[in-house]
Amino acid sequence: MSEKIEATPVDSAHTKGKLEVEEAEHHEHKDEISPELEALLQTNPKHGLTEAEVAERLARFGPNELAEVKRNPFLKFLGYFTGAIAYLIEVACIISAVVEDWLDFGIIVALLLVNACIGFIEESKAESALDALRQTLALKTRCWRDGHLVELDVSALVPGDIIVLRLGDIVPADGRLLGIGATGEATEGDLLIDQSALTGESLPVAKNKGKTVYSSSIVKQGQQMAVVTKTGGDTFIGRAANLISITTEEGHFQKIINRIGNFLILITVVLVVIILIYQLVHFKGTPEGKFITVLGKVLVLTVAAIPVGLPTVMSVTMAVGAKQLAAKKVIVKRLTAVEEMASVSVLCSDKTGTLTLNELTFDEPYLTNNYTSDDILLYSYLAAEAGANDPIEFAVRTAAEEQLEILQNRTHKHDVPGYKVTSFLPFNPSTKLTQATITQLETGSSFKVAKGAPQVIIRLVGGDDDAVRAVNSLAKRGLRALGVARTVEGNMDQWELIGMIALIDPPRPDSAETIRRCNAMGVSVKMITGDQLIIAKEVAHRLGMQRVMLDAGHLVDSDKSEDEITEHVIRADGFAQVIPEHKYRVVELLQKRGILVGMTGDGVNDAPALKKANVGIAVHGCTDAARSAADIVLLAPGLSTIVDGLTTSRAIFQRMRSYALYRITSTVHFLMFFFVVVMAYDWSLPAHLLILICILNDLATLVISVDNAQISAHPDKWRIGQLITMSIVLGLCLTALSFAHFFIFWKHFGYQPVNGDNYPDSERRLESIMYLHISSAPHFVIFSTRLTGYFWENLPSPLFAVVIIGTQIIALLMVIFGGLTPKVPAGEAIVVLCISFLYFVLLDQVKVWLFKSWSFEMTATFVPTSGRRQKLAARKAAKIQQDRVWESIDAVRKIAVMTAVVSSFQEKEQHHEKQHHDVAGPSTTVEVK
Repeated sequence: MSEKIEATPVDSAHTKGKLEVEEAEHHEHKDEISPELEALLQTNPKHGLTEAEVAERLARFGPNELAEVKRNPFLKFLGYFTGAIAYLIEVACIISAVVEDWLDFGIIVALLLVNACIGFIEESKAESALDALRQTLALKTRCWRDGHLVELDVSALVPGDIIVLRLGDIVPADGRLLGIGATGEATEGDLLIDQSALTGESLPVAKNKGKTVYSSSIVKQGQQMAVVTKTGGDTFIGRAANLISITTEEGHFQKIINRIGNFLILITVVLVVIILIYQLVHFKGTPEGKFITVLGKVLVLTVAAIPVGLPTVMSVTMAVGAKQLAAKKVIVKRLTAVEEMASVSVLCSDKTGTLTLNELTFDEPYLTNNYTSDDILLYSYLAAEAGANDPIEFAVRTAAEEQLEILQNRTHKHDVPGYKVTSFLPFNPSTKLTQATITQLETGSSFKVAKGAPQVIIRLVGGDDDAVRAVNSLAKRGLRALGVARTVEGNMDQWELIGMIALIDPPRPDSAETIRRCNAMGVSVKMITGDQLIIAKEVAHRLGMQRVMLDAGHLVDSDKSEDEITEHVIRADGFAQVIPEHKYRVVELLQKRGILVGMTGDGVNDAPALKKANVGIAVHGCTDAARSAADIVLLAPGLSTIVDGLTTSRAIFQRMRSYALYRITSTVHFLMFFFVVVMAYDWSLPAHLLILICILNDLATLVISVDNAQISAHPDKWRIGQLITMSIVLGLCLTALSFAHFFIFWKHFGYQPVNGDNYPDSERRLESIMYLHISSAPHFVIFSTRLTGYFWENLPSPLFAVVIIGTQIIALLMVIFGGLTPKVPAGEAIVVLCISFLYFVLLDQVKVWLFKSWSFEMTATFVPTSGRRQKLAARKAAKIQQDRVWESIDAVRKIAVMTAVVSSFQEKEQHHEKQHHDVAGPSTTVEVK
């Protein structure tokens, strides 16, 4: 809250009439009109266009509506079957049908359908952003055609049409005000337009002849005619719609899944094709060498290796997170936004209606002549026009009714106890004030109260330089001032200044705390608003943000390169006086630097940026356009739930990364082990056991969606190079353990690696041992992959631990009692299970070491790409530059220290000389005779 401004008593001659109120300059986007279009706008206002002219222009410019683009729901459902992993699973599905392996076929189809249905159902409520934009347009309008004022559908408007705008109308198309009334008479005063949903300006804008009014803005005061300048997709709101329709980029999460999938596809296809060719050549001419037979064997390995459950586990994890957020009044429309929010490092926020309340409220006033805050509220209320559809009048009445005790519990809502309004002059555009004559019932005395534009009230009281300074000070901070004065006792012609009301659209109560918490979580918040620069700086100050606010000109500066503009965007705390294209550009420039961007907003002007951002968040009370363009919708007032969203999304990210690391490790281990044993010994597990491992383990890991998660203090990031390298290292360690089991039980216990049901169970015990080992050893690794640190730093949830361990106990009982596998001694089975459990503790040490020693340089070395090489070179260059800067700073610091030492030494010398002089006293001459 700003401090109260009080008048400083000075000489009256000094305070009278020497200064003038400075008019605040209003910056507004100007639409360019081509000469060809300008020629079409010279319509006679009293006649309008003819039907022939309308038909010709309708054919040229099209109807005044936004193009409707709808996506077929069936095609949208099919879209969930796309992606690298999905394609590999679908190929496996086709092969299983060819070799008539209907069990595998059924399992694969079920997993594909489950994954698609989860995504489709969770996102089915998403509306079309273009539909919502259409709903913000007016439906009917009054227009001059062939000399008659007619009412017609807004879609029939064309450039050059003469339309009539009155109080409460939604402007049907972009137009230029003509400064005349509906019947051609000259109009006094301005048209007051609320365009906050379009431009983000918190205050209604006064517009006069020649000014542009925008489609879907609302007339708050006055009436005028206007000539239509632009319609449909060419309007201000139409350009916003076009930006939304071209924003169809692949989501960040889908890119990550595809990169993981591409790696798994590569190693799976390469190894499986080698095995296929080897088996076809090795068993050529035998029944086992038939293509269908070999393909059936290879299919089993492929199905077991492919992480068929990866998309499903990811979708379920995100769906559970979305349900948790829904309980906090945060609705997730696009499921993958839950994960992407964890990686957001910059949150761009609209100001009006998002960080602020989008309603004018009473701020600390300027007071003079010993009047109080309650006095100025009371007198301004007496001079307020009851029922006026004006935001300033509404703000004054609301503040008075909430703060003044005298206005509480009244019998009649419009009466003021102890006072009676005997005469009232409403607001007049020429005088710019309202005036009331009041009788004080207790004394019977009368006085007048006036309320209006500061310069008018100051002139009414005969001038006051202190008041002028106060008004100018308020204006420089972006506050709207309103003067209040009354006549002195006993003289109805002598006016006395009471003070200046200050009005502002204030921050939401929780905005400052939300920004502080976001900053603490490593998320930088930038304010992007269409409002005036001075207002943006004032609001930023009240929110505890820095005041490095730039105007939109910095985003379209032709003298600067895109890299320079991007640096401005990164370093600035916000931008003001922007239009939808500017907000879109801010998000786009940040994304080009590899930054994941969140965007919050509530208006039509925010919709393109909401759609473009990695995570678009529509706040409570937003327009339909913003709600439909967003990925997440807040149902509760305020922004505090955004922090809940960040926390939940980071927990979900940790769970998903944990599962991804575990699943890729399992795939690498599985493929490497079976590639060697199939090639070297022509041995593999029976198909039903491989499928059992695949189903049981993936179903069990679904509970990771409710596991305890360690929340990161900073934005999370998918480091694919690190993830794959760690998976390969852990997979190699697991492969070494598998070979140890294979050879020890073969060579020491005599369990032969034989294939087929022709052998008795006693000779096929290696199947059971290896089934139990391959089922348990990789599965227990998930206890380690849950965290980047040691597994005991954050213990798993009881449900998660019970399900994971329980799954392997089922596998243990299967090999002890037989049935699906040959029976093995209980002691041997228990030892295998215990080794698997203890081995994950050893792998946990390897994992921690890898995380601690990992760096971007290692990624660029092990998985070199052109992008990584360029980034590494840029980092090294920046490091050299930074070292030079620090060397310069150190050199300056040394010079400063040396200068200080020399200065100190000189001061001491001077001090000693002075002391010596004082002790010796003045010099004397002694004459010797």
